[in-house]
Amino acid sequence: MRETANILGVPIDIVTNESAFEKFKSLLRGEKCSVIVTPNSEIVMAASKDERLKGILKESDLCIPDGIGLIYASKIHNLGLTERVTGVDFMYKILSYCNDNDKSIYILGGKVGVAEKACKNIKNKFPNIKIKGFRDGYFKEAEERKIIEKINELKPDVLFVGLGAPKQEIWMNKYKEKLNVKVAMGIGGSIDIWAGTAKRAPEIFQKLGLEWFYRLLKEPWRYKRMMALPKFMLKVIFRNK
Repeated sequence: MRETANILGVPIDIVTNESAFEKFKSLLRGEKCSVIVTPNSEIVMAASKDERLKGILKESDLCIPDGIGLIYASKIHNLGLTERVTGVDFMYKILSYCNDNDKSIYILGGKVGVAEKACKNIKNKFPNIKIKGFRDGYFKEAEERKIIEKINELKPDVLFVGLGAPKQEIWMNKYKEKLNVKVAMGIGGSIDIWAGTAKRAPEIFQKLGLEWFYRLLKEPWRYKRMMALPKFMLKVIFRNK
């Protein structure tokens, strides 16, 4: 039985970094394509207003609490979430596992050339990992059938999808029945971090749950998006259902 915390109508799995990883390994042994999503406050806020997106998050096989706002919301309403499971750290653990256990990956997403750079850096860090292929995220809907066929031909164990939210969640949900992979995981901007085209916040900001504030300092033009967290917290405080 999955234990979940209901935050604004979205069920977030009550997991730690360790238990989430154990769940990943279980999904990797499955027969179908399992989907892992990594929502933050902004995505949950969007899903609370979008029934389609909310349904997609509900249908995922593992919905990890990526954003610090979800942990705050859980503490306010005593919902059971105890720690963040960030997508970038979770991806690192998966890559390490694949490196040590003869598993393969494919990366889909990012600007032209970014996925390729990410794969090169991943290979440098994890020399035993099997990278079956990569593809940038700039494609038309008419090209998607061929992309699926190529991925299925290569049969990677894990498909990392970095198309940005909510596009990546919609894409994985749409094609999960057709994908010949064990696990598909939405990774957002993690491709850019691995490619070296973006940097994570310093560790002190990570520990304090202030990565969003660091991004605001570095990219002040993103202030409208950054306002999602305080809006989310106000909504959670006064209405959580």
